[in-house]
Amino acid sequence: MKNSISILVVDDEPENFDVIEGLFLNQDYELSYSPSGQDAIDSLGIYFHPDLILLDVMMPEIDGIEVCRQIKAMPEWQAVPIIMITALTSKEDLARCLAAGADDFISKPVNSLELRARVHSMVRIKQQYDKIQNWSRLQQSTIQLLESSLTELRGNLARSLSHELNTPLNGILSSFLLLDSYLDDMDTEEIQEIINIGTTSAKRLEKVTQKFLTYLYLELQAHKSLDDQTSDIDLQEAETHTSFISEIAPAQAKAFDRFNDLTMEIQAATIRLTSQHLQWLIDELLDNAFKFSEPQTPVKIYGQVVDEVFQLNISDCGRGMTQDQIDKIGAFMQFERYNYEQQGVGLGLKIAQKIIDLYRGKMLIFSTYQKETIIQIELPGVQEVTS
Repeated sequence: MKNSISILVVDDEPENFDVIEGLFLNQDYELSYSPSGQDAIDSLGIYFHPDLILLDVMMPEIDGIEVCRQIKAMPEWQAVPIIMITALTSKEDLARCLAAGADDFISKPVNSLELRARVHSMVRIKQQYDKIQNWSRLQQSTIQLLESSLTELRGNLARSLSHELNTPLNGILSSFLLLDSYLDDMDTEEIQEIINIGTTSAKRLEKVTQKFLTYLYLELQAHKSLDDQTSDIDLQEAETHTSFISEIAPAQAKAFDRFNDLTMEIQAATIRLTSQHLQWLIDELLDNAFKFSEPQTPVKIYGQVVDEVFQLNISDCGRGMTQDQIDKIGAFMQFERYNYEQQGVGLGLKIAQKIIDLYRGKMLIFSTYQKETIIQIELPGVQEVTS
């Protein structure tokens, strides 16, 4: 990346370049010289990458006005300012310079103060133009990225949410239809089996709906600063003892019939988190840990206080994620679902991240594909409890 301003001087008389070079001595300009208009045109982008061109008008073969016209016809050089240096004084000649695309002109003999002032002015205009162009490119890239992300989100949402809503609804509806049509011909065992199918579907629908509502609630909270959330979060009560984790985690393990797979080692402390948010956080992270690892493989919870920061690690020996998958984690984003137990709307890690963001914490993901995943949570403002 160049720090100085590059100026190309095009003049068939080398001594004129020497004079201009002397005028810009000890200034932050890098001067290059071309002895003819054709040489300048042929060398642009190869030997010369100017930010500004000082172009003599009266030159043999191709005069400065024609050189200016040809350079300005090149899209990649249109934005480079050209200052014509001319001995011509008639309005018609000056008009020809401007019509060829010249940005400014200065008369011979060259006055040093005037030349430096005009160069400085043109360079400043060029720099502003470059900034606008950079912002425009950045804006365009951002728009394209957002459009791509939105398209992907729409696709994921259409696939996952519709499936996750329709599947349990169909289970519930089918159960009712079967009971309505064949109740008189069914024995008690058959009726109970169909009721169980409907109940399982209803619970699944309730879980999906609640997860989606939780995500929307946290999305709204994200638009407020933590200090403005007193209507939803009482900061005086936003403290929960880490023993609460030991109370809620086993219930999640039992729901997956994985109670014996769960091990916990949690240091006693008071963390700045409401019990509701902590419940959601542990539920979502353990839900993923059990869902994406095989029974009879360990799921571990380890929590400790380090420099007034509570570090909570939840690890499993499941299928893991690639770095590309980790980078793409977001709402309604799912990867390689293999069975019914792995169904979902892809909100778990996003809900966890939003909760952690509310409390200015961090979530880190360490994963080895097809081997293990470790989710590390860091929450500041911890009070260690000593016995």
